[in-house]
Order: sequence, then C-alpha cells, then structure tokens
Amino acid sequence: MTSKSPVRSCEDIDETALSYAEIKALCAGDERIKEKMDLDMDVAKLKLMKANHQSQQFRLEDNLLKYFPEEIERNKGFIKGLETDMATLEAHPHPKDGFAGMIVRGDSLTDKDNAGAAILEACKEVKGLEPMEIGSYRGFTVSLSVEGFGQDFILTLKGQMTHRVTLGKDAHGNLIRIDNTLSDMPKRLQNVRAQLENLHSQMDAAKTEIGKPFPQEAELAQKSARLAELNALLDIDSRAPAQRQATEVLEKSERPSVLESLKTPCVCGTGKKLKRELAR
Repeated sequence: MTSKSPVRSCEDIDETALSYAEIKALCAGDERIKEKMDLDMDVAKLKLMKANHQSQQFRLEDNLLKYFPEEIERNKGFIKGLETDMATLEAHPHPKDGFAGMIVRGDSLTDKDNAGAAILEACKEVKGLEPMEIGSYRGFTVSLSVEGFGQDFILTLKGQMTHRVTLGKDAHGNLIRIDNTLSDMPKRLQNVRAQLENLHSQMDAAKTEIGKPFPQEAELAQKSARLAELNALLDIDSRAPAQRQATEVLEKSERPSVLESLKTPCVCGTGKKLKRELAR
C-alpha cells in the first residue's frame, strides 16, 4: 500500500453503462433500474471518498513519524543559530557615528567607501560557482559567489547561519545592504519561532485525526448491500425469459416431425393378410 492520493475525484465517475436487460426493464418502467443507477453512482463516489480518507490517514501517519519531527528539529536549529549570530553581531557593533571596519583580501579597511570599493574589486576575481572567501565583517566570514549566469554577485556572511546579500553596483549602497541583512536577524528569528509554533499546532491536530474511521462507512455498507440485492434480482429477471425460450425450444424438439412421418413406409393391411394365411 502507498500513501499516494488517488488521481481520480468524485466528479470523474462516468454514467453507468446498462445491459440490454436493464435497458429493456427501464423502458418497461421498472423503478428498480433507476434505483440501481443511483446506487451505482453513490457507491462509486463513496468508495472513492473512502480511498481518499485512507490516503489522508497514510499522509498523517507519515507526517507524524517523519515530517513534523524533522521540521521541528530543523527550526530549533535555526533558532539556536540565529540567537548565536545575534550575540556575535552584538559583540561587534559599529562605533558611534563610525564604521566597524572590514577585512577584504587581507586589507583591514576602516572607511566605508573603501570597503565597498574593495568588495566590487573582489567581484572581478570570482570565477565558477563555488563561493570565494574574501575576508570578514563584524565577526562573520565573508564570501563572494556569482549566480544568474554571471549577472548576480552574492555576498555571504557566515556564522552559525548563512546570511545572503545580493550586491549592486554602488559601493556605499552595498555596505547598507549588508548591515540591513544583519539587522534583520531578530525579525527572522521571530518568523522561525512562529513557524515552530505552527508545526506543533499542526502535529497536535494530526494526532487528533489519525485513526479516525471513514465517517460514511455505514452508508457505504448499506448501499453496497442494496446494490448487490438489486443486481441479483435483475439478473434473475433477465434469465427468466431466456429459460422460458429454452424450454419452448426443447418441447418443440420432442414433438414428432411431420416430415419424418411421411418418410416412414406405410404398413396398412398387413395384419389382415396375416390372419387369412393363418386361417388356411
């Protein structure tokens, strides 16, 4: 068994095909045929709904055993990593009305414009898809990579977590983008915590749904039983004319054939002739 959802839906069920006997009975106004057609549709839909219910149960089971535990642990790791990186950032603040400084290609740069220009210059050396480490900033390792077929340069700040910045062509603007990305960590932490809470809520809801029986099981059993009864009755009715026809054919075959009687030689008068011969 698999946990995949059925491809069909209730709306996919085609009209019921009728046999010749059923069409004949329908034309004769037999109400059982209409009932059978309705039951065919109802039972088919209920069976499909039951299959969907079972598939949902399998998905819930898979989620409880694998998805939720893995996602919860992953988000816990994000929270721990962000909290650590926020502590790192707090330990390396900008001086009042100043610049914390950046190391690029071994040079310690204390001027913002010079640091921004050095980053753009380092972009010219990036080749291939692998990130190239170029220095450090506020306690984070700084790397450069290129994406988008060489059109987009990505600066990565690596601590416990990875923080990505898409660079532009303005040196000063790039430093602002970098600081904005780092200052967004509290907001990211809040989002991850909300996601973790949501995962716990989903897991609790799944636990209440797992193991629930198909809610329309009794209706399915009742209609299936009635459909089987109707099928049996209609099958008997359709066989009766055929049986009567077979009986009539058999009776006709047992009657003496007029043609055969004409072919039989006539033996009239034989008895009288025999009596005269015996009298002599």
